[in-house]
Amino acid sequence: MPQERETRLQVMLTEDELEALDDFRFRQRMPSRAAAIRDLLRRGLGVKHGAVVARGSLSKDFGVMHDGNNGPASDE
Repeated sequence: MPQERETRLQVMLTEDELEALDDFRFRQRMPSRAAAIRDLLRRGLGVKHGAVVARGSLSKDFGVMHDGNNGPASDE
Protein backbone atom coordinates (compact mmCIF):
# COMPACT_ATOMS: atom_id res chain seq x y z
CA MET A 1 0.00 0.00 0.00
CA PRO A 2 1.37 3.46 -0.91
CA GLN A 3 2.65 5.80 1.75
CA GLU A 4 0.12 8.33 3.07
CA ARG A 5 0.77 11.86 1.88
CA GLU A 6 0.16 14.38 4.63
CA THR A 7 1.70 17.54 3.21
CA ARG A 8 0.55 19.55 0.22
CA LEU A 9 3.21 21.52 -1.63
CA GLN A 10 2.25 24.34 -3.94
CA VAL A 11 4.73 25.20 -6.70
CA MET A 12 4.54 28.09 -9.14
CA LEU A 13 5.92 27.39 -12.63
CA THR A 14 6.48 29.44 -15.75
CA GLU A 15 4.70 28.35 -18.92
CA ASP A 16 8.01 26.93 -20.23
CA GLU A 17 8.57 24.93 -17.04
CA LEU A 18 5.02 23.57 -17.16
CA GLU A 19 5.44 22.59 -20.81
CA ALA A 20 8.73 20.82 -19.98
CA LEU A 21 7.05 19.01 -17.08
CA ASP A 22 4.15 17.91 -19.25
CA ASP A 23 6.51 16.78 -22.03
CA PHE A 24 8.45 14.69 -19.50
CA ARG A 25 5.24 13.29 -18.02
CA PHE A 26 3.89 12.13 -21.38
CA ARG A 27 7.23 10.72 -22.58
CA GLN A 28 7.47 8.67 -19.37
CA ARG A 29 3.76 7.74 -19.45
CA MET A 30 3.17 9.20 -16.00
CA PRO A 31 -0.45 9.24 -14.80
CA SER A 32 -0.32 12.81 -13.43
CA ARG A 33 1.81 15.91 -13.00
CA ALA A 34 2.20 15.04 -9.33
CA ALA A 35 3.63 11.61 -10.22
CA ALA A 36 6.03 13.24 -12.69
CA ILE A 37 7.20 15.76 -10.08
CA ARG A 38 7.78 12.98 -7.51
CA ASP A 39 9.76 11.00 -10.12
CA LEU A 40 11.87 14.05 -10.93
CA LEU A 41 12.48 14.58 -7.20
CA ARG A 42 13.64 10.96 -6.86
CA ARG A 43 16.00 11.42 -9.80
CA GLY A 44 17.30 14.72 -8.47
CA LEU A 45 17.86 13.23 -5.04
CA GLY A 46 19.65 10.28 -6.62
CA VAL A 47 17.22 7.78 -5.12
CA LYS A 48 15.98 6.08 -8.28
CA HIS A 49 16.71 6.20 -11.98
CA GLY A 50 13.40 6.43 -13.83
CA ALA A 51 11.85 3.80 -16.01
CA VAL A 52 8.80 3.79 -18.23
CA VAL A 53 5.71 3.43 -16.07
CA ALA A 54 3.31 0.55 -16.52
CA ARG A 55 -0.02 1.36 -18.15
CA GLY A 56 -2.77 1.78 -15.57
CA SER A 57 -0.44 3.14 -12.88
CA LEU A 58 -2.00 5.69 -10.55
CA SER A 59 -0.49 8.89 -9.18
CA LYS A 60 -0.69 7.48 -5.64
CA ASP A 61 1.71 4.69 -6.71
CA PHE A 62 4.58 7.17 -7.03
CA GLY A 63 6.48 8.23 -3.92
CA VAL A 64 9.73 10.10 -3.58
CA MET A 65 11.49 7.94 -1.00
CA HIS A 66 9.59 4.66 -1.52
CA ASP A 67 8.55 2.59 -4.49
CA GLY A 68 4.94 1.57 -5.21
CA ASN A 69 5.27 -1.35 -2.78
CA ASN A 70 5.99 1.03 0.11
CA GLY A 71 9.57 -0.25 0.22
CA PRO A 72 12.71 1.80 -0.35
CA ALA A 73 13.06 3.00 -3.92
CA SER A 74 15.68 1.02 -5.82
CA ASP A 75 18.53 2.43 -7.88
CA GLU A 76 17.70 0.19 -10.84
